[in-house]
Amino acid sequence: MAYRMQRLSLTPLFRGFMRFGVPALAALGVVGFLMNNAASREMITTQVNTLRKAFEERPEFMVKAMAIDGASEKVAADIRVILPIEFPLTSFDLDLEEMRRQIGELDPVATASLRVREGGILQIDVTERVPAVVWRGPEGVFLLDETGHRVRSLLARAERPDLPLITGAGAELAVEEARRLMAVAQPLENRLRGLVRVGSRRWDLVFDRNQRVMLPAEDPVSAMRRVLALNNAQDLMERDVTVIDMRLPGRPTLRLAQEASEGLQRIRALGNE
Repeated sequence: MAYRMQRLSLTPLFRGFMRFGVPALAALGVVGFLMNNAASREMITTQVNTLRKAFEERPEFMVKAMAIDGASEKVAADIRVILPIEFPLTSFDLDLEEMRRQIGELDPVATASLRVREGGILQIDVTERVPAVVWRGPEGVFLLDETGHRVRSLLARAERPDLPLITGAGAELAVEEARRLMAVAQPLENRLRGLVRVGSRRWDLVFDRNQRVMLPAEDPVSAMRRVLALNNAQDLMERDVTVIDMRLPGRPTLRLAQEASEGLQRIRALGNE
């Protein structure tokens, strides 16, 4: 038996088993014993949590403050409200992607990026939406950007007299087309009061002196250019005209003011006498 054991100990497989297998089996036995004991499991879990917490709370991983760049004072205040973070805390407790999603849900925010920069600062970079028009809708008055996305609400249209006004059913869904029309109507910009969306399909341009240009649903930009050409040739917008109907591109229709219409009727009556 001694001879056989001596010969067996010389084989590589047996020596490998004695060197690695026996310690591994012993370790598994100890782990199994400890895991079957509730007190031992609790002790191990506590020790692991303590080590993990000590690692996560190392100074290089701690966040001590928040910095917000690119946002107005009001938007920055809103961000601090929706992210009520109590500093200091470890960066492992920050879900940057979820925080970015929450900031992106604010109406004035176009894009937002978050990172933890050197010095333990939570850096938030914000790009705000740029107001393009004032929209008077069923829920109130709002600023919209060039895509029609809400920026913020207004107490009254007079808060932003520098921006054009749009209203009517579906106006907020056609901001891009409205902006093209306003660009074409730029020569009459000082007289333009706003754009009205009619039937969610076409635009009316409303000017001072109670004048209105009714545009077709198809290719309204070209129709508006024709109105400007008529105005340049015949001072159309300076005459006693209340409505310029361009819904039938081949047959523009004019509606005179009441006094002008009555005067025209009197002239016709005199001509028939």
